[in-house]
Amino acid sequence: MIRKIETRKGLDISLCGKAAEKTVVVKPEGDYALVPDDFVGVVPKVVVKEGDEVKAGDALFVNKAYPEVKFASPVSGKVKAIVRGDRRKVLAVVVTADEQQQYRIFDTATATDAAAMKHLLLDAGLFGFIDQLPFAVSTTPDTMPKAIFVSAFRDMPLAADFEYELKGQEADFQAGISALAKIAPVNVGIGKDSGNSLWQNLKDAEVTRFVGPCPAANVGVHVNHLNPVNKGEVVWTVDPVVVLFIGRLVGTGRVDLHRIVAIAGSEIAEPQYAEAVVGAPFSQLLAGKLKAEQGVRIINGNPLTGRKSSLEGFLGAHTSEVTAIPEGDDANEMLGWILPRFNQFSANRSYFSWLMGKRSYNLDTRIKGGHRHMIMSGEYDSVLPMDIYAEYLVKAIITGDIDRQEQLGIYEVSPQDFAVAEFVDSSKLELQAIVRRGLDILRKEC
Repeated sequence: MIRKIETRKGLDISLCGKAAEKTVVVKPEGDYALVPDDFVGVVPKVVVKEGDEVKAGDALFVNKAYPEVKFASPVSGKVKAIVRGDRRKVLAVVVTADEQQQYRIFDTATATDAAAMKHLLLDAGLFGFIDQLPFAVSTTPDTMPKAIFVSAFRDMPLAADFEYELKGQEADFQAGISALAKIAPVNVGIGKDSGNSLWQNLKDAEVTRFVGPCPAANVGVHVNHLNPVNKGEVVWTVDPVVVLFIGRLVGTGRVDLHRIVAIAGSEIAEPQYAEAVVGAPFSQLLAGKLKAEQGVRIINGNPLTGRKSSLEGFLGAHTSEVTAIPEGDDANEMLGWILPRFNQFSANRSYFSWLMGKRSYNLDTRIKGGHRHMIMSGEYDSVLPMDIYAEYLVKAIITGDIDRQEQLGIYEVSPQDFAVAEFVDSSKLELQAIVRRGLDILRKEC
């Protein structure tokens, strides 16, 4: 029995360049990289040296605070470089892929209970892919979650369709869910259009259908509605593709980090999907796909929550889409703000585009305004389908009032929950960065 929850708050933003259901396979070759910044809250300690030979599944770095948490190489090959930045911060570990991939084999037969399953995930380098609430960071082995949440659909602009990714991999997904269920009860959220027969027959998990505008797919929304996090409690949140990774590990004994990602955006000549391995170079994924190389913003992720990147970047550990949209730095509009703007999107009918009906928009990266020292009442709450007062929570974070933050539900939120609120914010505040800073300070204090 699939229960149903309807959310009314939110905002769907339709952008040009959504990926068509067509997939090209990107063969592992050249330089691949695992980026520590993809795992929030982890301070890396590199355990390989340049020139070392590694197999797919061998550890490249560990969590310095918890050395048992390993992070596996996505490919086999030779360690080419350990890229460091300011103060010797590890930016990436680069591996030149072998022509013929080799895998480290793990013993999965003994993973029959929670402790053994956790040990398997730690040894195989997949445990660090699991996040947690509170603090929205990569989880640690000393936590025991009261529940595990998986959001098996996406609704951010230009987001990849997980239903399309899942086709042919249902057995791996079921195996991954059953493995996680050995640790804690699992909740799986699906969307209004999720029609795969797997959801009716999914074992070892509770399935809930969420119907509503973006960000209904955010796992934080699911936690807020089904099992809110109180002080001292922990829930794990797992990306649906990570469930596939775990399922493959349990089924084959190998760490197989290939995934299907959307190559999307108005600056992509032919938006479609690509089957690639985590850490794949963007120069390979986007070869011949960009309409132009100047005036284009390449994003490691979707336009609302992704990170700015370039052709020298690498596919992130949690990235389900690579998008390219206009930078907008060459725009020169006569009459400026007074234009009627029939081709620009507005959340509050400030432009005349609302008269044109539903359509897709070709938006650029301009924020069209500067920071304003004011927070408009009700603006955030109208697009955040969670039982929290977002406006007051943001003010508490800005002022550093930790007691107030706890009272207003900071343990339940992650930065991406505020992505749509940041889009509609009249004050042009970087809400996701503000929430991230607040969570980091609270984690340090706790």
